[in-house]
Amino acid sequence: MKRIICTVTNDLSFDQRMIRICTSLANAGYDVLLVGRKLKTSIPLINQAFRQKRFRLFFNKGKLFYLEYNLRLFFFLFFVKYDIVCSVDLDTLLPGYIVSKIKNKKTVYDAHEYFTEVPEVIERPMVKKIWEAVAAYIVPKVDAAYTVCESLADIFYEKYKTRFAVIRNVPFRNKIDFKLKKNDAPFILIYQGVLNEGRGLEELIGAMEKSKGVICWLAGEGDISNKLRNMVAKKGLQKKVLFLGRISPGKLKKITPQAHLGINLLKNKSLNYYYSLANKTFDYMQAGIPSICMDFPEYKKINKRWGAFFLLKKLDAETIAGALVFLKNNKEKYGEMKSNSIKAAEHFVWEKEEGKLLETFTKLDIY
Repeated sequence: MKRIICTVTNDLSFDQRMIRICTSLANAGYDVLLVGRKLKTSIPLINQAFRQKRFRLFFNKGKLFYLEYNLRLFFFLFFVKYDIVCSVDLDTLLPGYIVSKIKNKKTVYDAHEYFTEVPEVIERPMVKKIWEAVAAYIVPKVDAAYTVCESLADIFYEKYKTRFAVIRNVPFRNKIDFKLKKNDAPFILIYQGVLNEGRGLEELIGAMEKSKGVICWLAGEGDISNKLRNMVAKKGLQKKVLFLGRISPGKLKKITPQAHLGINLLKNKSLNYYYSLANKTFDYMQAGIPSICMDFPEYKKINKRWGAFFLLKKLDAETIAGALVFLKNNKEKYGEMKSNSIKAAEHFVWEKEEGKLLETFTKLDIY
């Protein structure tokens, strides 16, 4: 049985994408280990079809975190047996590649995002240069690579002359009753994901002041959780904006279909955001609800074919509020988008993407 080690920098518990990927690989007969880190806020791990390991680090942010994590990962990989290391994003690629070269093993690069163009990197020129140098040196030499959308695959080929398979970050088919009736009032929005800068959450809360008969659920926590709670309290919106906290993937699948509309907003502050295709996009589809997204390339491509999104050209409270009021009051348009979302949900499922993942690994000459 071939051994695969997948490496990430999160705490594993809420990483639905890696849970899907590792489950598929394990079910295909690989011995899979997912490696991440343990935080003070981490919850106990749930048993999965694959093995899991978390490093407890002394540093958990900044340069020292990356240095410590990469050193820990280097020595761990050096002394453990494996056949393939799958490095998820650029911040775990360096130790995976170096150890694999030493041990004559295979390296797969999973580019979950445009790492050198995330806001935290582009705002620090020296850090950006370091990561760009790492990518320029290693990415052309990996044995296989894949990413989450066509736009990034094209960009990476242009930059590194490396072919990236496109394996979308979509969920398993969710078997729910799409005919379930929802009360017309209130009109419920749901945002699922981290509460971080750049996600349009401040603008969304501003829009709630202007949207009568609308309630917003925020499912998740993040760097600006306290800021958002203070903002809601200051505006007196405690009955309109509800913080659900961190919710397990299983529970979230039951909660999301109870909403009318999904929220998927991003500020156009980096190329990583501009070319993104968030997994929540497809989670909303599987829940049978349409969503509000940005008028960015990947969302425009999908909407041209499926018509499941209401696309925003501007990200401000007035524009968001206008979209919410329109969709709440225009039952015909909302019904059309909901129907389109249900149809798209049959297409964007992990059961269809899984084959491309397994093909990427079976093509490796590891025998």
